[in-house]
Amino acid sequence: MYKPIQVDRENLTIMGVQFPDLATLERTANAIGSNMFEGFEPTEELIRIYLDYKTKKITNIQLLNKLKEIL
Repeated sequence: MYKPIQVDRENLTIMGVQFPDLATLERTANAIGSNMFEGFEPTEELIRIYLDYKTKKITNIQLLNKLKEIL
């Protein structure tokens, strides 16, 4: 079942995770929302990992390793 997530465009946060700009926040919110209709249940940790990957703070390999650790 779909559950809305907390998106704060004024403070640039999704579920408490700080984003660098509105465009990145909106792209991420749209991606998360689309996947939620398919059953994805986001957590703060998953959003943080996704943001780190999209802002190139972690590599593809690091992304996969982090996801293996938590899933």
